[in-house]
Amino acid sequence: MNTLFDKIWDSHVVSSVSDGPVQLYIDRHYCHEVTSPQAFEGLRKRGLKVFRPAQTTCSPDHNIPTINQDQPISDPVSRNQVDTLEKNATEFGVTYYGLGNPKNGVIHIIGPENGITRPGMTIVCGDSHTSTHGAFGAVAFGIGTSEVEMVLASQCILQSKPKTMRINVNGNLGKGVTAKDVVLYITSKVTTGGATGYFIEFAGDVIRNMSMEERMTVCNMSIEMGARGGMIAPDQTTIDYVKGREFAPTGEEWDKAEAYYRTLYSGDDAVFDKELYFDAADISPMVTYGTNPGMGMAIDSEIPSLDTIDEAGKETYMKSLDYMGFKPGEKMLGKKIDYVFLGSCTNGRIEDFRAFAEFVKGKQKAEDIVCWLVPGSWGVDQQIREEGLDKILNEAGFEIRQPGCSACLAMNDDKVPAGKYAMSTSNRNFEGRQGPGARTILCGPLVAAAAAVTGYITDPRENL
Repeated sequence: MNTLFDKIWDSHVVSSVSDGPVQLYIDRHYCHEVTSPQAFEGLRKRGLKVFRPAQTTCSPDHNIPTINQDQPISDPVSRNQVDTLEKNATEFGVTYYGLGNPKNGVIHIIGPENGITRPGMTIVCGDSHTSTHGAFGAVAFGIGTSEVEMVLASQCILQSKPKTMRINVNGNLGKGVTAKDVVLYITSKVTTGGATGYFIEFAGDVIRNMSMEERMTVCNMSIEMGARGGMIAPDQTTIDYVKGREFAPTGEEWDKAEAYYRTLYSGDDAVFDKELYFDAADISPMVTYGTNPGMGMAIDSEIPSLDTIDEAGKETYMKSLDYMGFKPGEKMLGKKIDYVFLGSCTNGRIEDFRAFAEFVKGKQKAEDIVCWLVPGSWGVDQQIREEGLDKILNEAGFEIRQPGCSACLAMNDDKVPAGKYAMSTSNRNFEGRQGPGARTILCGPLVAAAAAVTGYITDPRENL
């Protein structure tokens, strides 16, 4: 029996080269403004059309501001990139959800919430966090700009088949432990290079018990382990989520689709190239202390001492801690925080806002903390208001910004100043990721909420 990954991959192979790459058919192609301009220009220069325009969906998200979206974008570079995407989408006849469109938002959030992302698909985007869509039992991965052009021109891509890895998480999660904590914990154990060359399937009790939004958080960060992508076999939770969404199949087509979805699993005799097991009882609320997502620890533990680091890694380890202003052996609890960011394709969905709002309800934002609460889409924004979460957040001293990638990366106005500490629910903490000199501590929505009301790193379990 093949793995789930093998089933989907093999069924999409158009042709193959002996000892070389395969030509892989792509069901769904997502585009944003940063990695697509050169690809469209390449088509223009070659006099080509988009081969199957109905299978490409475009939305600006990286460069867009999260306030005053009804006004022209002030930054000329950002404005040019957003305008260029609109021009290209119009010229080549592909779907475009621009600023002001109710479907605009972070591409990896609007795809699932509109039923465009579905089980069994091959999905690509010029963005590494395309792995998010793997939560639906899809083979989803990021591609480069030249490959974006390839997909636009042919609806196919040349790819070498990755190896397979299954990561099993079993048991029951403790109080205050979120899906983000689970994936930060796994990343801290696997390391940022430990899954290089692999496509991960996440499995086990903990994964099965997760909602679709939690699964998206886990698959989103599979790329941070070096993996080509991550996926989770579809089940009733998946089917219930997809059914009835705007672009999901209906009627007889839905019946056929559902029957297919139920065949998408790795059999008991499926063989993976590598298999790992983790115990849910070992996972606590997590924070990162360094400058890559693998440098994570339980919130109530200490930064690893230098004697636990191998000789070859000591210099880069100390460079990372120097950048962050931390020392080996220190506790993270109690460290002063300047900014809190709730959002991104990792944690910008309605369940993240529910968790944050529930925690801060009846409390007040710390006076000296700047908080950016950024829904991942207008759909999420609408749910926030329908559920009254905006009122809870406003009463606690928080404001909700407009959708976009925001402070996940320094491509828009939401930049963390040099030297300042940000508790961020996003996916990367590289040097300068949130702004030149910014110091990023990755965490889940509950840890972010606890910092937002206290002003320092606080264990959320103390207030649950």
